[in-house]
Amino acid sequence: MPGSITAPITAAEWFASPLGRYVIGQELSYVDHAVADVFGFNGFQLGLPEHDFLRASRIPLRCRVAPQGAVGLRADFPDLPLASHSVDLLVLPHVLEFSPHPHQVLREVQRVLMPEGHALITCFNPRSLWGMRRLFNRTPGAYPWDGRFIHLPRLKDWLALLELDIVAGRTGCYVPPCAQEKWIERLGFMEKAGDRWWPIGGGVYFLHVVKRVRGMRIIMPRWREQLARRRNLAVVPKAQASEQPAAARDVADGQ
Repeated sequence: MPGSITAPITAAEWFASPLGRYVIGQELSYVDHAVADVFGFNGFQLGLPEHDFLRASRIPLRCRVAPQGAVGLRADFPDLPLASHSVDLLVLPHVLEFSPHPHQVLREVQRVLMPEGHALITCFNPRSLWGMRRLFNRTPGAYPWDGRFIHLPRLKDWLALLELDIVAGRTGCYVPPCAQEKWIERLGFMEKAGDRWWPIGGGVYFLHVVKRVRGMRIIMPRWREQLARRRNLAVVPKAQASEQPAAARDVADGQ
């Protein structure tokens, strides 16, 4: 694989590197397109506060959430201080593979989302050249190779159990994880080739999910309409002049 890889320790440092900027560029492009048609009042981004994944959203209240740093809300992702059924949009850039409790994070996502609320999830793909690179990591704590990459079928099972339906998704970042920018540029042709010939082999996968609430609708009988129809049946037609009794006609004629 061309180029040696020297991964920085923190996520902020890694995403400032050539390889990290390449990944962020791909992810922001996908998220910008996905959030453009999501409407509502409240949108939250969990993690990576250095990058604005809500920049293309038209939701009025947008907030970045992280355990520390210059963010709008400091919180731990497995225990979000947000009201249930109050959020229209959540973006989770590489939260699950670096959380000790990814399933609990998804439970919180399901809890805070409104019915028909949207969530966008990005994860590193273990079934790719990036996943192979992670197997050869020799630097403890080196982002992102110290993460626990989640297989897509496993994540789909988790989402199905929480009634979070996948409405769109794709993979990206087909360029091998090269440290040098010149190799990233030279291998840029692999993006289009990967989409066509190896669609499941991208270094990152994206999922767009919607919270479904499957309830029971009670159909009540229309009592008022039925009573109104019954009253109409009891209406007495007006008496016609020709049908009046003879005595009544005599009185009317003044006799």
